[in-house]
Amino acid sequence: MIGGQAADSQPPSASASCSSSSSSSPSGPAAGGGARLHRSKRRPDILNMLMTAACLSTSSSDTGKGQSKLSSNKVTHGFHLVEGRSGHDMEDYHVAEYRYENDHELGLFAIYDGHLGDSVASYLKANLFNNIMKEPLFWSDPQEAIKNAYSSTNKYILENSKQLGPGGSTAVTAIVVDGKDLWIANIGDSRAVVCERGTANQLTVDHEPHTINERKRIEKQGGFVSTFPGKHLIA
Repeated sequence: MIGGQAADSQPPSASASCSSSSSSSPSGPAAGGGARLHRSKRRPDILNMLMTAACLSTSSSDTGKGQSKLSSNKVTHGFHLVEGRSGHDMEDYHVAEYRYENDHELGLFAIYDGHLGDSVASYLKANLFNNIMKEPLFWSDPQEAIKNAYSSTNKYILENSKQLGPGGSTAVTAIVVDGKDLWIANIGDSRAVVCERGTANQLTVDHEPHTINERKRIEKQGGFVSTFPGKHLIA
């Protein structure tokens, strides 16, 4: 998890899948707990920017779809965002957009599953992809660049916890380059899957406290995992 009390050194896992055919379209990442779209009543652009910077924006249920426009290998996407039954406001955010950078079309897809509030998830929606794009290594070594951006973003969130609050967020991001190269990374239990010939295949590893490796990582940092009915408490 990014932010919070148990995520300050958890490394992101990254993977790549290259040279997809023109007829294939990578699926967007899916998050446990339901994904939610950052959308509210229309405001002037400057007010939207201020609200986002202050992490005062809200997320809500929605459905949508889109398609790449510039790549020869077309990528299409769709999303369905549903509020859960947790009894509090939605805390999760979603990204599905296309950008043109350095003569390449990038499809950017993400789920940020907020915990103890939506401030960190909102911050990630506004900043994580920008931080990845700013990494000097992005075009030569995307895997290392994505890891660096995850780590630097996490560090910033922890250093500014007074403003962002005590909560945190999972993250799963997918970057499609020119409709053929796919770079995926995740922290926490938000998961990316790809549909191949009608079968959903898991691409990321969930960082769950009940797994041996994750529990050892938490305990190595001086924390512990307590099991309660239906949930785990990490401290």
